[in-house]
Amino acid sequence: MVDAPRMLEGITIMHDEPLSHYTFTKTGGPADLLAFPKNVAEVRTLVESARQQHLPLTVIGNASNLIVRDGGIRGLVLILTAMNEIMVTGNTVTAQAGARLIDTTEAAYRAGLTGLEFAAGIPGSVGGALFMNAGAYGGEVCNVISSAHVLTRTGELKTYNHRELKFWYRHSIVQDTGDVVLSVTFSLKRGDKPAIRAKMDELNARRAAKQPLEYPSCGSVFKRPPHHFVGPMIQKAGLQGHIIGGAQVSMKHAGFIINLGDATATDYLNMIHLIQKTVKAKFGVDLETEVRIIGEPLQS
Repeated sequence: MVDAPRMLEGITIMHDEPLSHYTFTKTGGPADLLAFPKNVAEVRTLVESARQQHLPLTVIGNASNLIVRDGGIRGLVLILTAMNEIMVTGNTVTAQAGARLIDTTEAAYRAGLTGLEFAAGIPGSVGGALFMNAGAYGGEVCNVISSAHVLTRTGELKTYNHRELKFWYRHSIVQDTGDVVLSVTFSLKRGDKPAIRAKMDELNARRAAKQPLEYPSCGSVFKRPPHHFVGPMIQKAGLQGHIIGGAQVSMKHAGFIINLGDATATDYLNMIHLIQKTVKAKFGVDLETEVRIIGEPLQS
């Protein structure tokens, strides 16, 4: 058992908390220490305490595109979902890192701002969306993010402009720096509210028709390789519907792995490795995971 960091008055710290309670896959081992900071001051306190005590620090958003291995995560884990304020000023929307991207798109719609419609059904947090440059239906958040406010691992508050965020496909600079995203500002344009609503509803209907939203999953598992589509390759490889433990390649969309009810993270990882091996053998294509995989393997 890791001792709780000191200097955390007013901040609740959970010990050995199963992360399966929070991940969209409903899998994952325990965090040694888990906290839900409510504001920037609490984040700074937790980050500084972890640094002073040489504790590993892991930051999680909405845990929607994430697999936590069954051995869990050592050190301190921060889940930022309590930091979820969204503010609209003119043509900009600023959302705290823990705000759901879905809620942010709704706030933009209510303000008559266009540009975020593509993200209407993405279940991740704003911080997570920036972290991995989330995208769907031809849009990516890098196209509408103007800046991000972060806390470095050494406790410095700083703001990145768009250029400094160094976006590329499913990547941004914070994956390299380890900075804790605190808030993100989106630069949007005035639009026609009925048209914005219609586009959001259309994309959500397409998502519901094509994706297995009725089951726990980690969303799209693999990045799209150049000149290929992942789902059809998995289908042609004969793996759609394949089951390992409680994990299944979705019959609705082969690019998704669903939890039938009792899956473990190990089931997910074994399925991912099987898909990668089979697709490589059949098509000569290396599938790279889009889902973030963290934590320790379960010790036998």
